[in-house]
Amino acid sequence: MTTPPTVKGWCPGAYRPMLSADGLVMRVRPRLARLTPDQGAGLCDIALRYGSGSIDLTNRANLQIRGVAEADHDAVLAGLGALGLLDENPTTEERRNILVAPFWTEGDLTARLARALLDRLADLPDLPAKVGFAVDCDPAGPQLTRCSADIRIEQGQSGLILRADGAACGRAVTVATAIPALIEMAVWLADHVTPQARRMALVSARDILPEDWSNAPPRATAAQAEIGLHPLGALVGAPFGQIDARALKIALKGAAGLRLTPWRTFLLEGAGLSTTTAFITAPDDPLMRVDACPGAPVCPSASVETRDLARALAPRMQGSLHVSGCSKGCARARPADVTLIGRNGAFDLVRAGCADNTPLTTGLHPDDLMTEGF
Repeated sequence: MTTPPTVKGWCPGAYRPMLSADGLVMRVRPRLARLTPDQGAGLCDIALRYGSGSIDLTNRANLQIRGVAEADHDAVLAGLGALGLLDENPTTEERRNILVAPFWTEGDLTARLARALLDRLADLPDLPAKVGFAVDCDPAGPQLTRCSADIRIEQGQSGLILRADGAACGRAVTVATAIPALIEMAVWLADHVTPQARRMALVSARDILPEDWSNAPPRATAAQAEIGLHPLGALVGAPFGQIDARALKIALKGAAGLRLTPWRTFLLEGAGLSTTTAFITAPDDPLMRVDACPGAPVCPSASVETRDLARALAPRMQGSLHVSGCSKGCARARPADVTLIGRNGAFDLVRAGCADNTPLTTGLHPDDLMTEGF
């Protein structure tokens, strides 16, 4: 009988890393999803000296250093602290799960409210570790609707709203009331969490929100920015969300800063498009339609290699593809047109679904998947 993979109830932080087959995974949460060139170069140096040399870009616009030896954990913490990328208080660092619409400009609503929330982290209640917030006030409309967040400050049809994840409408707020209202909603969530419902979408589906928290309609989701030149710089892609530290350090030499997005892309402020093959610079590159976790042998839950297969299949796919090393589906939470799930060294196949759905076909091997009409 197959042993189901263990689902962690938390994400790897810096103080509380996660042990994988290749060493510790340490997450870095840059404030407002931005690093200065010196911070970015310093992080690359840490990844090259203490890690595998690769940096993961997560779907919460965070960065992860992989392959850190347990004996080097304190040295990495010291390095991150010296770069200004780590809170002195581990509790504050764990609470700083704030997803920010990436194309903010200094002084705009997104930047002001994100900084106001950072200043009030100590006032938040204790919440499950995966609970996060989104500050999504771009004038063009919300950009983070499909991204993971439990409580959202976003543009509504008639002004700012605070919206519980899973609710169709939100609560009308102002710049002055947005953060106090967010804290109030976080307290409500903390009071209604159960072992079976630890995220807002599940809690709000079970327990009715206060009436005035769901009567302000949101604005339509804005179009996602495409890879290419952007008013703030060059937006480039990271295959499977993996960034080569050496290539990034070189690219940062001509940039004014580094912005992270939750879409496996990052912005090199004030820079032109890179010519390196380490990054994706064409918006129609098929790899941007493919999600794949690290797979075996990097992840102990996986029994199959994932990314080489995903690269081979990408040009053959018309829609989205998710190649998952196990049924946890860490690389993609939403449905894909085709999902391949590793099990006992082979793959199960799901169409228009997720990694934990019932498969249509089981026991497929890579050679089977390279044939027409698999």
